[in-house]
Amino acid sequence: MTNYLLAGGGTAGHVNPLLALADLIRAEEPDAEILVLGTREGLEARLVPERGFELAFIERLPFPRRPNLAALRFPARFARAVREVRARIRERRIDVVVGFGGYAAAPAYRAARAEGVPVVIHEANAKPGLANRLGARSTEYVAVTFPGTPIRGARVTGMPLRPEITGLDRAALRTSAREHFGLDPERTTLLVTGGSLGARAINQGISGAAAELVGAGVQVLHVWGGLTEVEDPGVAGYHVIPYCDRMDLAFAACDLAVSRAGSTTVSELAGLGVPAILVPYGHGNGEQRFNAASVVDAGGAILVEDAALTPEWVRGTLIPLLSDEARLAEMSRRARSAGSLDGTERLLDLVHEARAAR
Repeated sequence: MTNYLLAGGGTAGHVNPLLALADLIRAEEPDAEILVLGTREGLEARLVPERGFELAFIERLPFPRRPNLAALRFPARFARAVREVRARIRERRIDVVVGFGGYAAAPAYRAARAEGVPVVIHEANAKPGLANRLGARSTEYVAVTFPGTPIRGARVTGMPLRPEITGLDRAALRTSAREHFGLDPERTTLLVTGGSLGARAINQGISGAAAELVGAGVQVLHVWGGLTEVEDPGVAGYHVIPYCDRMDLAFAACDLAVSRAGSTTVSELAGLGVPAILVPYGHGNGEQRFNAASVVDAGGAILVEDAALTPEWVRGTLIPLLSDEARLAEMSRRARSAGSLDGTERLLDLVHEARAAR
C-alpha cells in the first residue's frame, strides 16, 4: 500500500489536475491512502472534500515580493509550516509527495526533502510559478503540461484531465449534447466561455454581435460565468446561461469555441480536437499567452486579443470561419496533434518511478 501526499491549490488550475490524479490513484490502487494538503482560502477547501478525499490545512503563505513587515515574518511562518508538514509526513508514513504549485506546495517540497521522501512536481502552465521553480531544484521528477516550459528537468506529460473529458466521444454525443442545452441538433454551434468567473471582453464582444451570428445561421451557447453579467440579447438561437456544470457536453455540442486560455481549458480543447479562438487574459504574469502557444503554432487555434473582439471582427473573421467546414475540420485535426488525453496516466507513471527509486 502506498501513502500519497498531494499538495497544491488556490486556483482551479492547481486543484483540477490534483483531483484528476487523485481519482486515478483511487481507481487503480483502491488500498492507497491519499492525503491532500491545501489552505482554507483556496478552492481545494470545497472541491477536495466534495470529491471524497481527506484534506489537511496549512497557513496560506504568499512569498514576499517587497520588503515589509510580512516579509520579516515570512521565514518564521514558513519554517513553522514546514515543521507541520514534516510531522504529517511522519505520522501518515507518506511514501511520495506530489505537488501542483500554489501556497501549500512550497512547504510540502521542503518538508519532503527534509524527511527523505521523493517529490514529484506538476507544472500546469507554460510559464511556471515560483513554488514549482524553486521546488524543481531539488527533484528530478518534474512534469509539465506544455513543451518548452522553462523549468529544471521538465518532462512533458500533458495535463491531468477529468475522466469525463478523456473518455468523451464528441461525434457520438453531438446530437444529444445539443439537445441537452436546448439547441438545434443540425445547426453550426459556437461555444463562448470565459471560465467559471467569466471574461468581460469575451462576454461583451460576442454577445454584442448576437444578431449577426444568428443571422449567419449560427447558434450560440454562451456561458457567461460569475464575474460580469451578460444581458440576454433576446435573439432566438443565442442561448445565454450563467454556469455550465457539463462542460464535457458543451465541448461535444460545439463546432468552435471562443475561450480564455487557462492551462486546463487549452489542454481539454486540444486533446478533444475542438477548434478554438483563444483570448488570453491580459493581466497577471501573462501565462495564458504561453499556454496557447503550442496549439496556436500547430494551427488548431487562433489567438485574439481582448480589444480585437469587435462586431467587425465577428463579421470579418468569426462568421467566415464558422461557415468553413473544411477549415474547421483541419483545425480540429491540428489541435488534436498538439494535445493529449493521457496526461493523468503519464503523471502517475512518473510518480511510480519516483516511488520505486526511493
